[in-house]
Amino acid sequence: MTERPDTYPKTPLSKGFLRSFVRWLVIGVVLVWSLAALILLAARWIDPPSTAVHIQRRLQAWIHHTPYRERYKFIRLRQISPDLQHAVIAAEDAHFYQHHGFDWHEIQIAAENDLEDGRTRGASTITQQLVKNLFFGTGRSVLRKGAEFTLVPVAEFVLGKQRILEIYLNVVEWGPGIYGAESACRYYDGTAARSIGREQAARLAAILPAPLKRRPERMNNYSVLILERMRQMNW
Repeated sequence: MTERPDTYPKTPLSKGFLRSFVRWLVIGVVLVWSLAALILLAARWIDPPSTAVHIQRRLQAWIHHTPYRERYKFIRLRQISPDLQHAVIAAEDAHFYQHHGFDWHEIQIAAENDLEDGRTRGASTITQQLVKNLFFGTGRSVLRKGAEFTLVPVAEFVLGKQRILEIYLNVVEWGPGIYGAESACRYYDGTAARSIGREQAARLAAILPAPLKRRPERMNNYSVLILERMRQMNW
């Protein structure tokens, strides 16, 4: 007795499920990206009440049952010493005013060299770091880099250089629970951000690559390098 061929067409459930999953995944990604872009647009006028890094640190303290006190005060860029603004740019992103979100020269150098953990300057621009601080925290992944890559041009377009610098200087992590220039200056030097001196500014900028490990008073060598960069940039 021969078997009769199956005359009913087969539509694998797995294939239909996969199509549906991919479709909803794409819709979800587009919605999340659109929300992030709208947040960046709103940040042109509204100061961020918190960031992904702030939330991450609170959660870490809660999970590990460690004390946590947050110091965060948003101030205008004109209330931050020009020396501190210049020191941070010299330390973190020397071509900040020349590029459009990505410093391709620095990216090429980073790609060609196996940089060690103790490097003094990475390839990320201030705009990239701001996007990462606002939305992604300190974690690293290919997906995060991809999302960051698409949001950086949006930040450059809707915010502009001065607002990017203002937000970055106010939200960046400067130590355990210490966020922004005003909190950092008052915590480490007992003074307002508008009154911080040139050498103190260089020491504060020097701890930004590893704010949970570094202290300004220990940044002798790197702060001298930052001061030299500032002089080379006519600041």
